[in-house]
Amino acid sequence: MFEQVRRRLRIAQVAPLYESVPPKLYGGTERVVAYLTEELIRRGHQVTLFASGDSTAAACIKATHPTSLRTTQLASWGSSLHLPMLSEVFDNADRFDVIHCHLDYWSFPFARMVRTPAVTTLHGRLDITELLDVYRYYSEAAVVSISNAQREPLPELNWVGTVHHGLPTDQLRFHSDTGKYLAFLGRIAPEKRPDLAIAIARRVEIPLKIAAKVDVADREYFESRIRPLLETEGVEFIGEISEREKSEFLGNAMALLFPVDWPEPFGLVMIEALACARR
Repeated sequence: MFEQVRRRLRIAQVAPLYESVPPKLYGGTERVVAYLTEELIRRGHQVTLFASGDSTAAACIKATHPTSLRTTQLASWGSSLHLPMLSEVFDNADRFDVIHCHLDYWSFPFARMVRTPAVTTLHGRLDITELLDVYRYYSEAAVVSISNAQREPLPELNWVGTVHHGLPTDQLRFHSDTGKYLAFLGRIAPEKRPDLAIAIARRVEIPLKIAAKVDVADREYFESRIRPLLETEGVEFIGEISEREKSEFLGNAMALLFPVDWPEPFGLVMIEALACARR
């Protein structure tokens, strides 16, 4: 028997600029990047995090934009504002042993121009018809799925593994008591079906609490389709909540309602709910 020598890697983590890392409120991808970054550092690796300037993860943070885009109403300019960050990363590729991107296909053209190994974790849906040929054009790019089901629209890509989402063991607090309301946590969007969650709560006559963000892109849907339903007796709209509020919100609920109407790649809120209670 002998002790395996672990190599200390120089890793670039490239996060979306839409939210800080970790996010102050809603933000699934950025939250996962924060967990991964801090665990890699705990294991002795040297991590450089390319993210918005208001990020607070325990890493060397390189910011090409001072604040998260959503907090400054610049989310619609994301496809342009990520370009300086990607250039910064790949112009300095020789400083890293591996580049790990979390920006879907945006990094693929840059990765072709460097020798440093690059891998991209795909966090979103892959069944959008208009984007299928984009992924196929860069089919050599090394990609990681967050569930095996996520791969189904594009099985021919260069999949190097599936890594399911996880949570730090001390992140959320377990509640053993039976709750008194149903919970909806996430964002208000047609594919998340908050309208169906309200219909379910009305049908079973159990109060519903909705803790969710409303993106600019979904504002019209919220105002026209969801806001009128919030006047229903027993339905309470809380808005966005922070990470420290999740334990109480999920742990005190009778059950989580997750009536999505799209091919959810993973669904981080489901394991958060399971960490808080037995339901």
